[in-house]
Amino acid sequence: MKILFISLGCDKNLVDSEVMLGLLREHNFELTNDETEADIIVVNTCCFINDAKEESIDTILEMAELKKTGKLKALIATGCLAQRYREEIKKEIPEVDAIVGTTGYEKIAEVIEEVLKGVKAESFEEIDYLPKKGHAERVNTTGGYYSYLKIAEGCDKFCTYCIIPHIRGKYRSVPMEELLEEASMLALSGVKELILVAQETTLYGTDLYGEKKLPELLKNLCKISGLQWIRILYCYPEEITDELVQVMKKEEKVCNYLDMPIQHCSNHMLKTMGRKTNKQELVERITMLRKEIPDITLRTTLISGFPGETEEDHEELKEFVENMKFDRLGVFTYSPEEGTPAAKMEQQIDEEVKVKRQGEIMELQQKIAFEKAKEVPGTKLKVMIEGKLPEDNVYIGRTYKDAPNVDGYIFVESRLELLSGDMVDVYVTGAKDYDLIGEVIE
Repeated sequence: MKILFISLGCDKNLVDSEVMLGLLREHNFELTNDETEADIIVVNTCCFINDAKEESIDTILEMAELKKTGKLKALIATGCLAQRYREEIKKEIPEVDAIVGTTGYEKIAEVIEEVLKGVKAESFEEIDYLPKKGHAERVNTTGGYYSYLKIAEGCDKFCTYCIIPHIRGKYRSVPMEELLEEASMLALSGVKELILVAQETTLYGTDLYGEKKLPELLKNLCKISGLQWIRILYCYPEEITDELVQVMKKEEKVCNYLDMPIQHCSNHMLKTMGRKTNKQELVERITMLRKEIPDITLRTTLISGFPGETEEDHEELKEFVENMKFDRLGVFTYSPEEGTPAAKMEQQIDEEVKVKRQGEIMELQQKIAFEKAKEVPGTKLKVMIEGKLPEDNVYIGRTYKDAPNVDGYIFVESRLELLSGDMVDVYVTGAKDYDLIGEVIE
């Protein structure tokens, strides 16, 4: 039996997909990337914002069409959309043979076996259950040289725009010994860059150990042979401790890169969003990080057009972006999610205004990013090679400044033959928009 997996949404969802793939491989299912060959298709869905919801539904419907060929025997929906819209999927998309919730994926093999017997199946656990990964080895789908390590599940923040606590449950840290074992297995399989993810990484350990344990986890991960970069994503600014900063400074393997979603800077908007910081605290935190780690790369995300956002709020945010000069920045237009307080708020903003405001901030950030890129030529950086562009005879790679799939690249010339996954020293010779150009130092 051949299984095709389609993983939508965030990298945290991708980890769930990779765990399921490992479980299925352990049960002797064969994995395929060709939808026309698949006997079984699993769509691991997302519903964080409306666009993600539409993509998930469209993908399920597209795969359902393959049932008409007679080859496809089972269509399974898993993940956030499956968790949130279980009954709607049963009613509206009868082609779906099984539904697996966000905490029910450890039974994916059993669910598929039920479906192959002709039985409609599902697997749901309590929303606050933490699935056991078991002894199956994750299938790394990222190419082998970098991988995500999900250190916690769920969230306790309850920002007014976010549905995640309702579909992923409360914050639950994965025990440290399990994470170290998983990281060691990934390193043995050839992974050189480990990227820590959770709905919020900075609170790791508070539920299990009564205190923040991210610094200790980082120190232990740095002891694992084979790992060369450890990158941290999704750090809430109010939870970044001095201890975490000191570990980043001292441990060479920990990248001087921090993803710190702030969403806005206006105190009025931050309060309406249910965020736990104010503008002054954000400025202080960013200033401290740059003082302590001068070469740190800071990434953030913002929301434009949140209910009640005035033109003054928007102008204040533009000024903040101009002053803070983030290295990496993304902007989402606000998406009203049913079941959240923000969706019921008055003063909803017209879509046209949201998009206009988003465009203005991105245009401003583009200038900042291009100017920052021009400062890099003349320096030496470690680069992870990710592939080659044979038509241009150049290699493509990433520096510590760039997380996979969201940031830029560096295009590298080399007289030596390089392989994907190689870590090389590169002299940066130029910059083009968001990307860099360089040559290998022999």
